[in-house]
This record gives sequence, C-alpha cells and structure tokens, in this order.
Amino acid sequence: MPQTILITGASSGIGKETAKLFAARGWNVVATMRAPEKEEELTSLDNTLVTRLDVTDATSIEAAVAAGVTRFGRMDVLLNNAGYGAYGPLEAFPMERVRRQFDTNVIGLIETTKGVLPHMRSNGAGTIVNVSSIGGQITFPLGALYHGTKFAVEGISEALHFELEAAGIKVKIVEPGMIATDFGGRSFDFVNDESMAEYQPVVQALFSTWGSEEMTANASQPNVVAEVIWDAVTDGTDTLRYRAGADAVELLNNRKALDDATFIGGLKAQLGL
Repeated sequence: MPQTILITGASSGIGKETAKLFAARGWNVVATMRAPEKEEELTSLDNTLVTRLDVTDATSIEAAVAAGVTRFGRMDVLLNNAGYGAYGPLEAFPMERVRRQFDTNVIGLIETTKGVLPHMRSNGAGTIVNVSSIGGQITFPLGALYHGTKFAVEGISEALHFELEAAGIKVKIVEPGMIATDFGGRSFDFVNDESMAEYQPVVQALFSTWGSEEMTANASQPNVVAEVIWDAVTDGTDTLRYRAGADAVELLNNRKALDDATFIGGLKAQLGL
C-alpha cells in the first residue's frame, strides 16, 4: 500500500518540487496551499489531492488532514514547509507583522503538527519533517524575526525528536542554504524606514550581497532540497538534521568550528560592515 505525505506550502518552490518528487515515486500526496483553486500542475498528478490549508487557520488544518485520511486511508509523513521571511530593522516592524511572522513560521507549524499527531500516534508510526534553514543555526543582520522563528523551529524539532520516539514517530529537520525560489518575492516581507539613518548602511550592504552573482551562483534549485527531504523520510535512520545545498554544508561547518566573534566577524567582513 502506498504511503501518504501531507505537504504545507505546496504551491511553489520546495513544497511543489517535493510533491512532484513523491508523486513520481509512487506515494500518495496531499498537496496543501492557501489557494488550491489556482493550482494546475499538481492537480494533474496521479494519487495527488490538492486541498486548502492555511497554517494560520486552525479549521483549514483540521479539514485538510481529514480530507487526506479520507482519500488515502492514513497519514504517514507531514512536511511542514509553509513559511516566509521577514527582514528589516526590528524597530521598523509594526507588531502585527511581527506576530504574522511567528504565527506562520512557528505557531502554524505547531498547530499543523498537533493536527496529525493523534492519527500518527494511533498508528504507532509516522515521520514529521520540518523545513528550517541555515538561518536556524546562523543569523544575518536585519533577520531578527526570521531567524527567531527558525531557531524556534530547531528547538521545537529537537525536543520532539525524542519526545515522540515512544509513540513511534520520527522528527527530522531539513536545513537549506540559499535556494533559487521566490523567497525574495511573495515569500519575503521587507520593512524599512529610511528616516532611521543608522540602519541604512546595513540595509544596503545586505541587499548588495544577496543580489551578488556569487550568491546567485551558489543557490540550489528547489529539487535539491526535495531530494534531501526524500532521504530524510526514507533513509530508515533516526538522524535529526539534514543539510541541503553546498553552501549550507560550508556555512554550518564553519559555524560549528568557529567561536562567535570569529564567525560573526567573518560575516561582517563579507558584508563590508
């Protein structure tokens, strides 16, 4: 009997590529997104249910999980992929946008996880894969909100990794580096206030670096992350963390090897600060 994976944020990027990969390899896929009526490619795939799920809407989470179980009989894997990045000087962010960042990247992940846990626990098996980032282990200036959420995802996942072991449920973290997706578009929330002159050199330095040919050349395609997610789900191990992309491997190795002052000093030099 084919296994079933539920994916949040499957309308584009990593989520969409993962849905296509698992469907191509014979899995049942519940591909969820906020506006399923706009999706065309995934609806044509065999054994794929495209349905609505907004991680900030508890009713939609419950309905999507129920629809997946009704269609395919069980839920074997949850991929918590939905999220976006809020960047800019913390002082400039209205509190409603601060709360939106945490509601989407952290509270939404928790609520979706809670939505599948009773089903997985009754089966005595399951795997939860949480998409974090290198930004869950290292930080860049102007990323207090985004990095705060991804550090939270790392902590939540690590605690659940051994909390859920007794229920037969595995928890995995995937940590992508720079990915060639629309993160800089609809998945990117940037706030700035040019009247706060002290922050503007940092704003300019960060955007100059992110837009450089070197950063673009090192970005991985979403299918690279999808393959890492496949490995995390199917390798049969209790491994907790999986890095996705050559830049992720290099940066996270450096972070582990260097003390705070040396690592942060290197990032500042790279940014020209």
